[in-house]
This record gives sequence, structure tokens and C-alpha cells, in this order.
Amino acid sequence: MLETKDLLIDKAKQSDWAAMYKNVWSHPESARYMQWRVTANEDDAQIRMQKTIAFQQAHNTYLVYEKTTGEAIGFAGVEQLGPCTYEEAGICLGPEFVGKGYGRQIVTALIQYCKEDLGATAFVYSTRANNEASKGLAHSLGFRLFRTEERIDEKDGQHYFMQKYFLKL
Repeated sequence: MLETKDLLIDKAKQSDWAAMYKNVWSHPESARYMQWRVTANEDDAQIRMQKTIAFQQAHNTYLVYEKTTGEAIGFAGVEQLGPCTYEEAGICLGPEFVGKGYGRQIVTALIQYCKEDLGATAFVYSTRANNEASKGLAHSLGFRLFRTEERIDEKDGQHYFMQKYFLKL
């Protein structure tokens, strides 16, 4: 478990399905920059949580919980790219939780975890080129753009540009 001033970052529990559905998975604006589709109903949310738990067992991925409420409000994670190099594996917050400094807390906690616990010497952060808030966060934390890749969104077939940022730790 990782802890920040306002958040806990920890493995999912089946009981988190309702909060994730309410706060994140049912919102098109949450999925806008992500590679997943909106969850349409509560039954699908329960199945999605089962899949999330199974995935998290083998990966450094987590749910994000707001300390004051204990509710799941998003997700985050990291994956290893190479020796001593890690990358965020997707960070998402529900729309009610954007603009509160939580993104900065999450990225900072992930960097610290990778550096202190996993021996990372470099960290990569990715964002779509049209996600101004995410790009601003990367720049404010000292990341430098090193690559832009054209991609196709599997949800709608639209082309977009993914920007990769690098931070030496």
C-alpha cells in the first residue's frame, strides 16, 4: 500500500465495485483518454471488479482511495520497461476528483515507490497529446518529452498522438 497526504493506493477488493462504478467506470469523461470503455451497469461493474482483482494479483496496479471517505476514486499502477526503468501503467480519477492535486500525489507516490522499493533510476510517463492537464503535470514534475507516437484508439478507431515523458531519478 502507498499513502499520500489525501490518498491510499492499494489492491482492489470486490466490495469496491460500487464505488468504482459510481466514481469512475460509469463516466465517459473518465474513459476519454484511456483504453477502456464505460461500464454500462452494476452487473458489469461487479464482473469488471473480479477481472481487476485478478489482474492486480500479477501486476503493480492498484485502486486509489480517498482517505476522508475510504471510497475508491480511481486507479494507478506501474510496469517495468527495462532494467531500472518503470512506466506508469495508466492513471485515472473519477471526474469529481480531478483538479484537487490528487494526480500529482499519485505520480509522486509511484515514482517514490519505484525508486525506493524497485530500484528504479528512470521513470516514464505517458499522456495523449490533447490531455493538457496531464501534460502540465508531467512538466511540473520535471519530466521531459522524449517521443511522440501516433496510435489508433481501439474504442472508436480515431487516430491520436501519445506523448512519452522521461524523468531520471
